[in-house]
Amino acid sequence: MYRDGARKSIWQDEIKKFSTEPDLSRLFDVVIVGGGITGVSTALKLQESGKQCIILEAANIGYGTTGGTTAHLNDFFDTTFTQVIRDFGLENAKLYAESGKDAIDIIENNIDTYKIICDFTRKAAYLFALDDQQEEQLKSIAEGAAKVGHEMIYVNDIPFPIPFKEAVRIPGQGHFHPIKYIKGLCKIFINLGGEIQENCRCEDYDEQEGYVILKTSKGEIKAKNVVYATHIPPGINLLHFTNAPYRSYAMAFTLKDDQYPWELGYDLCDPYHYFRIQEYDGENLLIAGGEDHKTGHSDDTGEHFSKLENYVRKHFKVETVYYSWSSQYYEPVDGLPYIGKLPGSKGKTFVATGFRGNGMIFGTLSSQILHDLILTGKSKYKDLFNPSRIKPIAGFSDFVKEASGVEVRWNSAELSWDCPCHGSRFNVNGKILGGPATKDLQKVFPYQKKG
Repeated sequence: MYRDGARKSIWQDEIKKFSTEPDLSRLFDVVIVGGGITGVSTALKLQESGKQCIILEAANIGYGTTGGTTAHLNDFFDTTFTQVIRDFGLENAKLYAESGKDAIDIIENNIDTYKIICDFTRKAAYLFALDDQQEEQLKSIAEGAAKVGHEMIYVNDIPFPIPFKEAVRIPGQGHFHPIKYIKGLCKIFINLGGEIQENCRCEDYDEQEGYVILKTSKGEIKAKNVVYATHIPPGINLLHFTNAPYRSYAMAFTLKDDQYPWELGYDLCDPYHYFRIQEYDGENLLIAGGEDHKTGHSDDTGEHFSKLENYVRKHFKVETVYYSWSSQYYEPVDGLPYIGKLPGSKGKTFVATGFRGNGMIFGTLSSQILHDLILTGKSKYKDLFNPSRIKPIAGFSDFVKEASGVEVRWNSAELSWDCPCHGSRFNVNGKILGGPATKDLQKVFPYQKKG
């Protein structure tokens, strides 16, 4: 099966077909659009509560970012507690800190309850500064963590062969195999009566009085509620202008000296690098990630793999590069995810996006938030992650006009055309790899002089 890039990820062999040949003419309680960790987790949570749900996936389960993540499970985030205290206040920052712990607990509970074998392991994480500037940054991060009650312990040593100036140890983190995990969730979802329709692209939606009509490549589908777990919903909406698409790079290595660091590691470079271990076919692999940049804003995407490889070779005794791949995520304008009712909708359409580099955590947390909002209209995280908290800015209409004609850029590393505005991606022939675009690229034929 496939993912949304030409390069194969370490997880990809575990992807399998899941379509259940559902009756698409029936009225569903909830349609979940997107077959990654957000969509699958949300669908299972709602199905467990008695809702009749269907997952619609444009390609195959695990096709998008979940098939290209490095699958770190950490409850400290790209947007630091210090930043959230400054922008949203101390009480909201404490709630933000609680959200990560809740998400990892949900994952662990699903694994224990349903006996899912997915290489889940609790680990400590090490956050380390490489120079004076990073040392000041680490101090600020640790001070913010202390204010919200999140444990970060200064240490003198780290389990990574990287020279550092200062470091903290953060207990209670983890990692897993993301595709094995969502495969397990899908099997339980189907056993509980849930439906999955793969190769079904959602092109638009229309909220009626008592239901939502989804316009898809398989025809119209009706539901009482819709969840978009696709990064950005199709069509032009506010979320296009409050999220920026980014590419992130990952590589998997064997080491000559077998000195694999068994904990999680993160430096404070900009962009930062991160490390974990994964066993694959009985062999240990070091997975390193980083070198992020805005989608469609790099002239040579292959250079980012080279930079990442050079960084790893500088510090580790690399034997072989086994895998190299990239994936996409979205940066929210104010640093926090958007999870809840889709802005501009009539209350039956929900969304989860803007996770930064913490997709496994916030995708999982979204399942609980969206479940609670659909069933009760309430969630302790409702206000903090409300997608409507950002209002349209002056010039919004003009920006829509400008963005609608933006040119795509060639991504030589993943053999795709990438949109630098909304992050849609297309293969070499212009076929959609990932939305929010709903149509293939229009072919432009060169002018030919007559005669």
